[in-house]
Amino acid sequence: MKLHLFLVFSIIFLTSDSIQAQVKKFDSTVSMGRAGYRVICGNKNLDQNDVSLKLNGFKETSGDFRFAIKGRIAGIEIDDLNTDSYPDLLIYAYTGPNGQYGTVYGFVSAENKNVIPFSLPDVLLDGKISDGYKGHDEFSLLEGTLMQKFPVYKPNDSTGKPTGGRRVVLYKVNGSQNEGYRFKMIKFYDIKD
Repeated sequence: MKLHLFLVFSIIFLTSDSIQAQVKKFDSTVSMGRAGYRVICGNKNLDQNDVSLKLNGFKETSGDFRFAIKGRIAGIEIDDLNTDSYPDLLIYAYTGPNGQYGTVYGFVSAENKNVIPFSLPDVLLDGKISDGYKGHDEFSLLEGTLMQKFPVYKPNDSTGKPTGGRRVVLYKVNGSQNEGYRFKMIKFYDIKD
């Protein structure tokens, strides 16, 4: 009986440890030249988390910005998104069942004095690319162009078995300091598996 109780408590303890191990605090720094960003997030909830953003090497702003995001942070990247020679930040976050829906939060440097935030539009709100979308997004950045990839589901596909290939969507940052910034889709195409 004692051995049985010991095994039950051991399983409960190990299970709770493995669940906690899967949710890792995010703390990362990226820089370009003398300026950069440090992003810290507890990543405790799939729905919403508080983020601390520290601007490093900025001329007029110091300290942390604190804000809430939808989802958990999976990664960050730095690049000159609006070709003004100042480093900009992208934060990749995931939410939904099993963290399957991805989004991107952007921060454009206003001449290394401050940042202007913006975010990726929801795929489901764009009729051109939403057909067959069920999440499982992947993001990458190449020379200021954001690439989003996701599997395309046909109507009878099960959740884990998409048969419609993959959709690739390319975005550029558009706008100005006065008007604000946004991701503008420049191209999309499907790849057959």
